[in-house]
Amino acid sequence: MLSLRLLVPANIRHHSGGNAYNARLAQGLKALGARVEVLAVEGSWPAASAKERRRLGSLLGAWETSAETTSGTVTLVDGLIALGAPDELEYAAAARRPVWVLLHMPSAGDPGSEARALCAAAGVISTSSSTAAAIRSLHGLPGSHIALPGTDPAPVAKGSDPPHIIAVAALLPNKDQLLSVEALALIHDLDWTAAFVGSDETDPEYAAQVRAAVTAHGLGDRVQLTGELRGEALDNAWDRADLSLLVSREEAFGMVVTESLARGVPVLVREGTGTVEALTLASPRPTETDPGETDDTLPGAVVGLSDNPEPLAAVVRHWLEEPRLRLAWREAAMSARVRLPGWDATARTVLEIMGGHGTGKPASGADTTAIAADGQ
Repeated sequence: MLSLRLLVPANIRHHSGGNAYNARLAQGLKALGARVEVLAVEGSWPAASAKERRRLGSLLGAWETSAETTSGTVTLVDGLIALGAPDELEYAAAARRPVWVLLHMPSAGDPGSEARALCAAAGVISTSSSTAAAIRSLHGLPGSHIALPGTDPAPVAKGSDPPHIIAVAALLPNKDQLLSVEALALIHDLDWTAAFVGSDETDPEYAAQVRAAVTAHGLGDRVQLTGELRGEALDNAWDRADLSLLVSREEAFGMVVTESLARGVPVLVREGTGTVEALTLASPRPTETDPGETDDTLPGAVVGLSDNPEPLAAVVRHWLEEPRLRLAWREAAMSARVRLPGWDATARTVLEIMGGHGTGKPASGADTTAIAADGQ
């Protein structure tokens, strides 16, 4: 059975999809009988100091002589760490200490370091098809395996009257909450409430801009900025929801989408991002729609967005004004809910991929391109 060390960044303290994936993967692998050690690696990843990178190199066995043999434990490093330490991965490879990379999303700022780190890795596991496609296009790495995120079962959201819109994400420029506020301001004449649920401490300056926009548009009595919620408080926030927004400018997958669908809550996502894969993951048939148009076979809609809030406002207005559309999206979300793959499927896929114990070869006969859509 696989023995795995999973190295995760200690500097990402707010709730994120990467953190959630790492934790649930470790749990799932343990449940399948694998031996898993999770190590939180200190450092300002991916821009870590030389001292922090040397410490990582020691963890990877990068400074050992090539004559020494490797242990039976496979090392899997979160991409945020790996992309900040290409030298250490290359030294580890030279020392015959194979290191796998778990890549949540491509590098936004240093493709050169990314290419070196991924080429030095014994294997790469991407957590979305869009990430695998990106590194194939950018770096000519066709061998990336894919293990899509799973989803935890959740109770069906009761919803609210008037309809309640929720956006669950840290307040960050990439998540583009400002666009959502501007869009909501354009439908001020309709009845609705909204909540932005996510950390306001990761980027305080941007959070202040979002808060100021809410005030400037006179939405203070209708839009709530809750900060980061966990446990029962987060469950209660979801329970009120009728529609979810994830309009990030860039997103490799968007686990919030499937978390929303697990509660029977439809989602609006931005065209051209990995959120489209998440939205269609459990649909009876993947569909393509024109930007701004709706399709009642989807549990929500894919919207073409730029800096103009009007397309988003138009889709939300249509949803609010058409009870039949609200019902169709809700029924599609409820249908998708029972087909979402669980984290056990993710863990099985990773176990199959790494069945060669770090040799870079998947277990014999393993399909490593995607997880099976096992129902929950």
